[in-house]
Amino acid sequence: MTSHYVNLTVLPDAETGVPALLGTLYDRLHRALVQRRGGDIGVSFPGYSVIPRAIGDTLRLHGSEEVLRGLMAEDWLRGMRDHVRIGDIQPVPPGAMHRNVRRRQFKTSVERLRRRRMKRKGESADEAARALPGSAAEVPTLPYVHLRSLSTGQKFCLFIAMGELLAEPVPGRFNTYGLGEHGTTIPWF
Repeated sequence: MTSHYVNLTVLPDAETGVPALLGTLYDRLHRALVQRRGGDIGVSFPGYSVIPRAIGDTLRLHGSEEVLRGLMAEDWLRGMRDHVRIGDIQPVPPGAMHRNVRRRQFKTSVERLRRRRMKRKGESADEAARALPGSAAEVPTLPYVHLRSLSTGQKFCLFIAMGELLAEPVPGRFNTYGLGEHGTTIPWF
């Protein structure tokens, strides 16, 4: 149950900007959530905006007071504490709306799509190029966080999409990025 929250706001300096710090913070949270295997901590970004596209400087964690206290007592913020202002764990304001925060993936690289098609369907490069013209790539317009894959070590953009505002919560689990599975919502305020 997401009855409480805590804000983690990154503090940029002359050497490191907000996007890099937020990405590092979110990477560390992801690792901590993988280790916990709980599915009971959700995330949101209070500074989220599609126009202009922005993710903001704050990562908000949602969960029960007990679960959030347990997470914050762990050492997952080691080395980042000078770059993060940690708020108090607080109850969600009464009357808060709810929404699903989820990952949205885009097909951004036509060359990668063509290589995958060639491998899957046994097509030649020319056949794949005819099937997937250069205009097949999608141009993402959603806010994102730069992350590094735990499995491959490659950098990628995690695009964040928001569902509609709802008056009632949709209970459920969160994945290891703290994003709602199957429509699970977090309080939005």
